[in-house]
Amino acid sequence: MGKFVVIVLDSFGVGAMDDVKEVRPRDLGSNTAAHIIASNPSINIPTLESLGLMNALGFEIKNHKFSPTANYGTAELAHYGADSFLGHQEIMGTTPKIPLIQPFNQKIDEVEANLIKYGHQVRRVGESGTQILVVDELATVGDNLETDYGQVYNVSACLDLISFNDLEKIGHVVREVVEVSRVITFGGENITLKDLLGARKTRNGEIAGVDAPQSGVYNTGYQVVHLGYGINKNVQTPTILDHANIPVSFLGKVADIIQTDSKRLFPGVDTNRLFDDLINEVKTLDHGFFALNIQETDLAGHAEDVNRYSDRLEISDKRIKELLPSLKRGDILIVMADHGNDPTIGHSNHTREKVPLLLYSPGIHNKYLGNRQTLADVGATVADYFNVSPPQNGQSFLPELFIN
Repeated sequence: MGKFVVIVLDSFGVGAMDDVKEVRPRDLGSNTAAHIIASNPSINIPTLESLGLMNALGFEIKNHKFSPTANYGTAELAHYGADSFLGHQEIMGTTPKIPLIQPFNQKIDEVEANLIKYGHQVRRVGESGTQILVVDELATVGDNLETDYGQVYNVSACLDLISFNDLEKIGHVVREVVEVSRVITFGGENITLKDLLGARKTRNGEIAGVDAPQSGVYNTGYQVVHLGYGINKNVQTPTILDHANIPVSFLGKVADIIQTDSKRLFPGVDTNRLFDDLINEVKTLDHGFFALNIQETDLAGHAEDVNRYSDRLEISDKRIKELLPSLKRGDILIVMADHGNDPTIGHSNHTREKVPLLLYSPGIHNKYLGNRQTLADVGATVADYFNVSPPQNGQSFLPELFIN
C-alpha cells in the first residue's frame, strides 16, 4: 500500500467537449491550455510537459512539445455543465444529480419564507427581479456571480457578528427549499454588512448577488462550506477509504467541497502554501490518498487574465517538480482538471472542456489511459489501488498500468 496523489489544476481544460454545440454554444472553440500557451508562448511549464500535457492536448505549440515517455489520457465531464463542485463529486466516484438552473430571484419568495419560518429577520435589497436578501443584518443571500448563471447561490456573512456554525445553519435553511447545484455558505472577519452590500451587482437583468472578492470576505478569517444537491458521501471513494482506516488528506478547495471523516484538512487558496502542505503531508504519512485543488488558476480564468493564469501554472509546475522525489515505486500521482475556464473565449464563466489526465509513477512509462468517459474513473482507480469497494461510478484504469 502506497501513496496516491491527485492534483486538480482547477479549470485547466484541454478542449471543448463535442456536446457544447448543443448544450453550451458559447463555449465553442474553447481550449484553456492551448489558448494560454498560444497567448503566452514563453510560459515555462516543463514538468507538466514532461508529464504529457501536450500529448493530452493532442498537438504541439512552438517550443512546447510532446513527451516521449509520458503516461497520459483525457477525461470527459459526465456532470451537467462545467462546475467545480460537481466536477469534484464526479472525480470522487459519483454521478451527481442534474440540478435546476434557476436564478435566485425565481426562488426568493420561498427562501425568504423559509428563513422567516426559522425565526430570522429578512429584508430585500434592490429592484424587483434583481433583489438579494439581507438576513439578521449580518448576512446576504443571492446569486453566485463567479459560476454559470442560476447554478449556485451564495450565503455570505460577517463572521465578527455570527459564528460559522450558526451561519451554516442559515445555509441549510436556504438549501432546504432550492434545487440548484450548490448553496455556498461562507464568511470572513473584518468586514461589515456595508462591505457586502457595497459589492452587490446585477447582470443581464436577472442575476443579483454579492461580488465576493470585492466585498473583502476572502481576506481575513475566511470559512466556507459547500452544500450540494443530491450528494451521497457514502458511495464516494474518500468515505470508503475512511471506513477502511486509510488516511485521506484534502488540501485547498477540495477540503471545502468533498465530505470526509478525515481530520487532515487544509483549506485555503494560496498556491505556494497549499503545495507546502501537500509536500509535508506526503513526506509525513507512510501511505494514503492525497487530493489538492489549485483554485488560483480558476480565479485567473474568471478574471480573463492570461498572464495571471500563466503565473499560477508556472508556480504549480515548479512545486510539482519538488513533489516528485517524494514519490517511490508503486506510488501514483495524477495531475488533472475539473473543467475549463478559457480566459480568451470572450466570457468569464467556466467552459465545458475535457480535461488532461497526466500520470506519474516511478518506473512506469508510455502508458496511454485513453479518453475516459467520466472523471469518476479517477475515484474508481483510487479505490482499486487501495483494494477497497468501488465507488458508485467509474471504471479503474489501474490495469492499464500493470500495477496489482
